[in-house]
Amino acid sequence: MGKMDSALSIPAFYSGKSIFITGATGFLGKCLIEKLLRSCPDIGEIFLLIRPKKGDHINERLRQMLTNPLFDTLRRKQPTCFDKLIPIEGDIGFKGLGLSAADRDTLIEKISVIFHIAAYVKFENTLKNAILKNVRSTRDICILGEQIKNLSVLVHISTAYTKLDEVVIDETVHPVEADWRKTIQIAEALDDDISEVFKSKYLGKLPNHYVFSKRLAEQIIVDYSRSLPCVICRPSLVVSSLNEPIKGWIDNFNGPISIHIGIGKGVLRILYADRMTRNNYVPIDIVTKMMIVAAWKHGTKMTETQDDFPFIYNCAATYSTTLTFEESRQMGLSLGKKNPFDNIMWRPSVTFTKSYFFYYLLTLLVHIMPALVIDGLLRLSGRKPRLLKVQRKIFVANQIVAYFMLNEWNIRNEKIKSLSDEILPDDQREFGYLRNLNDKNFNIYNDTYYENAIIGSKIYLLNESMDQLDAAKSHFNRMVWIDRIVKTLAGFYLIWIIYGILCNYVNCLSSMITSYDI
Repeated sequence: MGKMDSALSIPAFYSGKSIFITGATGFLGKCLIEKLLRSCPDIGEIFLLIRPKKGDHINERLRQMLTNPLFDTLRRKQPTCFDKLIPIEGDIGFKGLGLSAADRDTLIEKISVIFHIAAYVKFENTLKNAILKNVRSTRDICILGEQIKNLSVLVHISTAYTKLDEVVIDETVHPVEADWRKTIQIAEALDDDISEVFKSKYLGKLPNHYVFSKRLAEQIIVDYSRSLPCVICRPSLVVSSLNEPIKGWIDNFNGPISIHIGIGKGVLRILYADRMTRNNYVPIDIVTKMMIVAAWKHGTKMTETQDDFPFIYNCAATYSTTLTFEESRQMGLSLGKKNPFDNIMWRPSVTFTKSYFFYYLLTLLVHIMPALVIDGLLRLSGRKPRLLKVQRKIFVANQIVAYFMLNEWNIRNEKIKSLSDEILPDDQREFGYLRNLNDKNFNIYNDTYYENAIIGSKIYLLNESMDQLDAAKSHFNRMVWIDRIVKTLAGFYLIWIIYGILCNYVNCLSSMITSYDI
């Protein structure tokens, strides 16, 4: 690695450099591509690992991706920048990333920076899938990195939740007992069912395959750091954009946004969670800035020798600025009245419980029984029943993420804060992020961000028009009155039942006294 000017600006560092991005069509990948094209206009080619999907060729998938509203600003101001995007056919589920020999040779000759984002994020994933797609692919990225002729830096995207067995998650690698080489060999040799036999041995106290596989993948980065310039970025829960390029942008239902939509639509009313638990959210545009800055910092290092250990950054909000579930609930319900979703099924409300018994009981009473009634009415009207299926999915999903909703961790972020101090003054406007981590007036834990996130989920996920907001508010108010009427009638019915029981008891008691007197 040659010595480089430490004062090189971020756009100057990326100028003329070719980038390789895995997971390019995912939530984080798309946002990274947009930010690089917009804020580093002289960047070289950006090679994107894309797998064919549902009969669509990689070029078609790229074309579809670029129609996303995320890229509207670029289409308007820099329409020719998309010519720099070059799709490369591959799949992290295949050995060697599924790259052809020709594509591999191209990457070896041209690439200077690697962002390894691709991962299989489903928590209910099998152990074999998690190892092959999250662990083996990381090894294969490192093998490719060793072959690249002019590699400046390899940025590996992990997760802040790799150290769940401790309350404080610091910015260090967490040792894992399993040997990643032997684990890959076992996963390659065994089928899904047999590999599941080893699940408890491998996972230990970790809650799922995903966390385990990401923790093991970090060990690969550690081992390859002796020969590669590596950086590990660990985002916490990545949520809607804060500012760039549009406020509130999001394109998937993963994470907390699905909970907010379920509550806002009136179908999610019970959560197996601790209302005082704090969750750490970080906007996607803040994460992309951190990644770009981390690559710049360690791609322009003044050292002549290679470090034997990767630099690790927890891309997370400062613990003291985070909110509890209860605080989020109050804020969400309040803002939901101002920007309600279309055609809500009931008045939005949610109850938290830490007791699995009460969660199960309340799920039957508040989720399942109403779903059976509504589905029955749908059948009678000749329409397809659907609510019970939705409630089943909600129940399963809550089980999967319950570990994260009943526990909390203090994610330390001192290194990512220090990294911000090294951004040059001229780059602060485009790439600065520190105040978004520390100051409640500028980060996501305030009314402005929550409102933008709700509007973003309406527009970009549910395809609802803000032009219909008045109609949505009218329907919301109707559901409020229906909710009040139903609760009032239910209250009277309950009183009537109790009254009947008391009357029967008094009559029986009177009969007993009369019989005794006789």
